[in-house]
Parts: sequence; C-alpha cells; structure tokens
Amino acid sequence: MKRISPERKENVLAKLLPPYNMTVADVAQREGISEATLYNWRNQAKLEGKPVPGADKNSEQWPVEARFAAIVETATLSEADIAEYCRKKGLYPAQLSQWKQVFLQTSASGDKAALKQSQKRIKQLVKELIRKEKALAEAAAIRVLRKKLRDYYGETHGDD
Repeated sequence: MKRISPERKENVLAKLLPPYNMTVADVAQREGISEATLYNWRNQAKLEGKPVPGADKNSEQWPVEARFAAIVETATLSEADIAEYCRKKGLYPAQLSQWKQVFLQTSASGDKAALKQSQKRIKQLVKELIRKEKALAEAAAIRVLRKKLRDYYGETHGDD
C-alpha cells in the first residue's frame, strides 16, 4: 500500500470541485487511485467541514459545517477574491451573504435564549443562597440561645 501525500490528496479532491467538476470515476482513472479511496477521502473531507460535492447535493444542500467553513474562509477576502472562491466552489456570492445572515440571526437568537436561561439560573441560585443564609442564621441563633441557657442554669453537660 503506497502513501499519498496530503498535498496530492488535496489536488485530487480539488478536481471534484468546480471549475473541473469531474466525476469520481474520471478522477480515479486519471490519477490511478481506486474509486473507493476517493469516496473515502471525500467523506473524510466532509467530516472535517470542507465543502466537497456530495452524491447529488448542490450548494444549497451543504451541511451546516461546510457552510460555516465557507463563511470563515471568505471573511477576510475582497469582493474579487470572494467571486473567485465562489467560482472554485460552485457557489454564488449571494449564497455566502445569505448564509452569513442566517448564521448571524441564529447566533443572535441563540444568545438571547442563552442569556434568558442564564438569568433564570442566576435567579434560582440567589433564592437558594437566601434560603441557606436564613437557615445558617437560625442555626447560629439557636446555638447562642443554648449557650445563654446553659450559662444561666449553670449546666455543664448538654447535647452540644
């Protein structure tokens, strides 16, 4: 079994993407790599969140991780670089903008929900703290009263 360098692996996987859009069978035949190996590489790349073509998925059916990866990869790019990136990945710049808006809205609503949940938890903990402080104060008062009672009657044996 021969080892294939990560650079070659990336180059082979790139042939499955636009602008080439070659089939797995074509790439396997040209590169001398089995189709099963290519499918395995493609699945591994999907798990890593890299945008790679699926069996019959277009860019609208990309998993959330792949969409997020595309947004992150294009975050610092200029408009021309984004257009080039989109051509390579088979996307439209409008799709990236739409995905970005969806992520921002989702994260904003997620932040609100997390904030509300945190506030609820804080309220619950404050109530518990107040209850425990009252119990502690009551226990201290009982102890002081027992001591005063013992001192008053002069008893030396007790339940302390």
